[in-house]
Amino acid sequence: MPKLKTHSGTKDRVKISKNGKVRVGSANLNHFLGKKSGSRKRSLRGLKTRHGKFAKNVKKNLGV
Repeated sequence: MPKLKTHSGTKDRVKISKNGKVRVGSANLNHFLGKKSGSRKRSLRGLKTRHGKFAKNVKKNLGV
């Protein structure tokens, strides 16, 4: 049976940490930033850890 290809879109958007946690960036930080408060923009920065079924599907897409 052939090897499965990794999902390219997932590969670009998600990082898997050294311990296997799924880290994903936040949405809503690309445009229309003038109407969003500073605290909202700061809270959207950085990577957030995801778990549960979402993380399971991401790992399956990446072949991890």
